[in-house]
Formats: sequence, C-alpha cells, structure tokens
Amino acid sequence: MPSDCERFWERDSYAIVGDQGSKKPFPKITYNALKEQGKTVYPIDPDKGDVDGDKAYADFASLPGTVQAAILELPKDKTAEWVGKAADAGITEIWIHQMTDTPEALAEAEKRGLKVITGHCAVMYNKPGFSMHAPHRWIMKLIGKY
Repeated sequence: MPSDCERFWERDSYAIVGDQGSKKPFPKITYNALKEQGKTVYPIDPDKGDVDGDKAYADFASLPGTVQAAILELPKDKTAEWVGKAADAGITEIWIHQMTDTPEALAEAEKRGLKVITGHCAVMYNKPGFSMHAPHRWIMKLIGKY
C-alpha cells in the first residue's frame, strides 16, 4: 500500500515554489523529474525570470492553468506566507520540503485545512532509479519511514 508521500505524486499538475533570489537554489531536480514524468508543472519564483528556460511565474494567480498540489522549497522565513498563498489559490495539498517547515507554517496549514507532507525530501519520492537519493530512500524503507 502506498504511503501518503508516494500518493502525493499521483497528481497530474503541480506548482513548485522556489526562490532563486535566496541562498537556496530553485528545486530543479523536483521540477525536472515531474516534467520527465509527463506532469503539468509550473515554476513559481517571486523573482520570476525562468527555470531551465521555462517561464517562472510570480505567484499562483499568474499560472496559466490550475494545479492540484504545490511543493514549497523556500527559505524557512517564507514558508508560512506561501502556505497561505497556496490555500488562497484553492490548493489543498502541499509538500513542504524537509527542514523548511516552521511552527507558523504548520499552524497556517492546519488552520486552512490543508493536507501537508513535511519532513521528507521530495526528490527521494519523485526521482525513481539510482541517484544520490537512492541510498537514502533504501534506508528510509528499511527503517519503515518511507
């Protein structure tokens, strides 16, 4: 039976929120893995510009289509704000990348009734096959935390 983390990636459309203007690079591995799987995926970056040649959007309202879920991989001080923006856009499922959640972000998600995955690396679940994340995936399966 698939875990909640595995089921999250069964959606057809996603927004990935990153911030290239911060010290944290845009989550291109997750972005490209979803594209390779044939998913509709939109990069959101408040600095706009582009992600690997694809137009980046400033916010959820700017997207040319709707999305079923969002992945937030931002500096911690911006996560709670983007949880609220996702909820305002009607998104009900979000993945907050490991070590970027905050008590405020989780409280906002709970207040808004969002389904949240946190504490996990997105790449471990959406990039099948061998990669630098494969050993981590194997260990997590072994200890029952996948």
